[in-house]
Amino acid sequence: MLLLSGLPNAVIIITILFFLLGYLIGSTPFGLLFAKMAGHGDIRDIGSGNIGATNVLRTGNKKLAALTLLADILKGALPMLFIAWLAPAFSFAPLIVGFGAFLGHLYPFWLKFRGGKGVATFLGVLIGYNWQLALVFAFCWVAVAYLSRISSFSALSASVLTLLASFVMGFSSPLLTIMTALIFWKHRDNIKRLADGTESRIGKGK
Repeated sequence: MLLLSGLPNAVIIITILFFLLGYLIGSTPFGLLFAKMAGHGDIRDIGSGNIGATNVLRTGNKKLAALTLLADILKGALPMLFIAWLAPAFSFAPLIVGFGAFLGHLYPFWLKFRGGKGVATFLGVLIGYNWQLALVFAFCWVAVAYLSRISSFSALSASVLTLLASFVMGFSSPLLTIMTALIFWKHRDNIKRLADGTESRIGKGK
């Protein structure tokens, strides 16, 4: 609530509504839904137990993983772009909606707040917020993934480098910092495996 201190009550209410809209959209577990529709059962019962594209890839269905990746990106980007078009007077609104979508993906209430790790949705938020930062993130992820073949290491590296780029390029925001910290929090088990040298590689089972 510190970010809302000093604002008029009407603005606070509107901000909360924007956040809740983003949260509801972001909490849609596309990976879980797509896997079930494709006959793979509950995606949380395999691999890392995550609902994101990397775990969907462990079903062996690359098209399904790509569809999940796209859907998780769009649920971060499209609500932001829509709000920017609908309410241009509220310049803060798109990032609030994006932040809500990001938290919804991480902590969806209908999955008992056990969601994904937020990487794809974070990229979607960056697309809606600033396309230059989105390019930085995408380039860093692809480059590190090509060199390391480790998805988690790529995500962590890209998120940090993008946050640093946001300060250098003048696009920093406290919400970007919070989202980066949450990505690290959600990857805490991956970080332990990276330190142990036991983290799985892209295209291989966990």
